[in-house]
Amino acid sequence: MAESKPKPKIRKEAEPMPKQKPEVRRKNFDEVALGYAEEQARAEANRCLQCPKPQCVSGCPVEVPIPEFVKLLKEGKYEEAARKIKEKNSLPAVCGRVCPQEEQCQKLCVMGKVGEPVSIGRLERFVADWERERGTAQKTENPTPTGKKVAVIGAGPAGLTVAADLAKKGHKVAIFEALHLPGGVLVYGIPEFRLPKKIVRAEANYVERLGADLKLGFLVGRIYTIPELLKERGFDAVFVGTGAGLPAFMKIPGENLGGVYSANEFLIRVNLMKAYAFPFYDTPIRIGKHVVVIGGGNVAMDSARSALRLGAEEVCIVYRRSREEMPARQEEIENAEEEGIVCKFLANPTKFVGGEKGWVKAMECVCMELGPADESGRRRPVPVRGSEFTMDVDTVVVAVGRTSNPIIQSTTEGLAVTKWGTIVADENGKTSIEGVYAGGDIVTGEATVISAMGAGKKAAKAIHEYLMNKK
Repeated sequence: MAESKPKPKIRKEAEPMPKQKPEVRRKNFDEVALGYAEEQARAEANRCLQCPKPQCVSGCPVEVPIPEFVKLLKEGKYEEAARKIKEKNSLPAVCGRVCPQEEQCQKLCVMGKVGEPVSIGRLERFVADWERERGTAQKTENPTPTGKKVAVIGAGPAGLTVAADLAKKGHKVAIFEALHLPGGVLVYGIPEFRLPKKIVRAEANYVERLGADLKLGFLVGRIYTIPELLKERGFDAVFVGTGAGLPAFMKIPGENLGGVYSANEFLIRVNLMKAYAFPFYDTPIRIGKHVVVIGGGNVAMDSARSALRLGAEEVCIVYRRSREEMPARQEEIENAEEEGIVCKFLANPTKFVGGEKGWVKAMECVCMELGPADESGRRRPVPVRGSEFTMDVDTVVVAVGRTSNPIIQSTTEGLAVTKWGTIVADENGKTSIEGVYAGGDIVTGEATVISAMGAGKKAAKAIHEYLMNKK
């Protein structure tokens, strides 16, 4: 009897992601993570166990067929792998870069029980980049037109997902975007070194090739209202995916001083208006020697790392909780620390102090300690009496959250909203007005790109059912 060959041993450690060195990348806006080479991607794909009952898919908000695309990648069938991903996800190059896989699909990976989980996001990025770089991206076959028209408000992650899914069903889709570029938070909120804008543009182009009509510089609520779209412009349904683009402030003295930016203004100037390339682009931004960023999320990390690249000598992140409570991705925290950014935990600003010319020169703070857990499940920070201190600063970026722009809510009679100004919608995105759906940050408040995309997929399915059953 012939002896059976022993099964090859599967490596417990994930294939590391090649990156720019910290001392180099802190001086440029080029992408930090360089992506897998082909042999690295194949090696990582070989770590997938191809589980009979894969758990990873249930952790993906857009239900990407993960084992199937990884198997195709493993076999060197990259084009087929890209098509398999796009059956569910029309923005794979974006998700492969900014999706928090470690808290979703990879968290449920069986390999994670014996070692590091399979790097699903990095493999998704490899496949998407391979397809884009070779120009092999294809749209699905032309579906039979349904004769139904859908207006999608906002070309962010939720809106692009809805548009793609409905176009595949044969509906005529128009995307109305207020900015001059598609992508929403992907273009104005996430820096070039994390998500190159050419990637976003390529993904939006794919959605257009599916049949969606993209209308830029079109502010719904001013040019047309939702009632006008439904009653006068011939649309059968509307999806609202306008995100959370309004900055939140701390409401402490001195917040209106020169040199104190909201993270929204700061990142829009840097990303969308390319302040980092001044004078080639005419949107300068003033950065001092000592920059402080207030907050602990991904937006704070993006702001701090951008300030460093703009020439700041010292960048400090001030966060009112401890490192363990920081909502930013662990990978981004580590990247920031590698680049020399300092984090000061358990501290909170109480006042900004200005100089003679009205420019911020100092920040008064108080030390914090963690008390009982709040509604988010994290321990509530409380001030420590007598612990006040002052920091010298000349630039401050306030990154404590974003809220929804009220223009849609204020111009749509009968649309139910919460006390925070977000739109009330059920689990499928249905609002209080027939034929009007909503999803993403405009419903949940500021969240992740992939959660907005997941809401978009649910809404697209509900809209399709509504349209096909509508008399």
